[in-house]
Amino acid sequence: MVDYLIVGSGLAGVCFAEFALQNGKTILVFENDSQPSSMVAGGLYNPVVLKRFSEIWKAQEQLDIASVFYPRLEQKLGVTFDFPMPILRKFASIEEQNNWFVAADKPKLSAFLNPKVLHYDYNYCPAPYGFGEVLHSGYLDIQKMVLSYREYLKEREFLVNDSFAYDSLEINNEFVSYKEYKAKHIVFAEGFGLHQNPYFNDLPLDGTKGELLHIKAPELQLKEIIKSGVFILPVGNEIYKVGATYNWSDKTNLPTKEGKEELLEKLNELITCEYEVVEHLAGVRPTVKDRRPLVGTHYQYNNVHLLNGLGTRGVMLGPFLAQSLLRHIEEGLPLDKEINIERYYKKRAKS
Repeated sequence: MVDYLIVGSGLAGVCFAEFALQNGKTILVFENDSQPSSMVAGGLYNPVVLKRFSEIWKAQEQLDIASVFYPRLEQKLGVTFDFPMPILRKFASIEEQNNWFVAADKPKLSAFLNPKVLHYDYNYCPAPYGFGEVLHSGYLDIQKMVLSYREYLKEREFLVNDSFAYDSLEINNEFVSYKEYKAKHIVFAEGFGLHQNPYFNDLPLDGTKGELLHIKAPELQLKEIIKSGVFILPVGNEIYKVGATYNWSDKTNLPTKEGKEELLEKLNELITCEYEVVEHLAGVRPTVKDRRPLVGTHYQYNNVHLLNGLGTRGVMLGPFLAQSLLRHIEEGLPLDKEINIERYYKKRAKS
């Protein structure tokens, strides 16, 4: 018998599995590659809402945990997937500059925003009003991290590549059993696959489709992430990631002509050099209508748990939520009410 069965080995599943192992717990992870959102995500981490220059919920707490977790995991796996770099928010007007100055003076934002307007002389990214620099930002190569971690699990026989059959799960007071496996707890970290999960599919996981491009632009030579209508992110070898779209009605993982056209239109407003589109990707982000994750324990079964709804800011949220859930299960520490799935159960008088 292991301590945890973990269903899903995307960003959320990796974070929980690693925190469990760090705390001496035994795990078995199930993965069937049904939901590719972690594999095609932009991977940006950024402590500020750049559309409104406002703070993110518990941004400093999230960064404090992530800034230790990811480097430690890189060292453990022997790979590099965390790339800290500034995000430069292109200003469209004097008014945006002034809004930036106001935001940079706020106590909760001053640690994350350079108060000066920066004027970089990019040949192919004109910015007459300059840029605002976001600190403590960068991007994670989530695909590299996830695939490396799966190899790590596989080598130790901690990984089962098989779709999870919910009707084979039996729940007892002291343990759960699934086929030939037994565990004290089961944690579902399936992303948008939650909709197939009979234990939690009544929760309001909405899902937002995102599309992004990889382009090759030899002349561009950016070393920072630029954010305007889209972000453009240098990933090396003259390749840049460009994203992302937000579609609330299409729940497929298929790239669309409309998504590509939207990205190219905004990209052409941002850069002026020649480029070639080399890849077009799409995936459904696990988002929630109230913009808060879905974390906690099933209202009926005290050994069935959920880690989901990481949405568009999963890189920062993942370690914070995984640690919170593990401490909730193991030490009885309360979850923040903003993320606890009890907020929905209470509305239905189920708890």
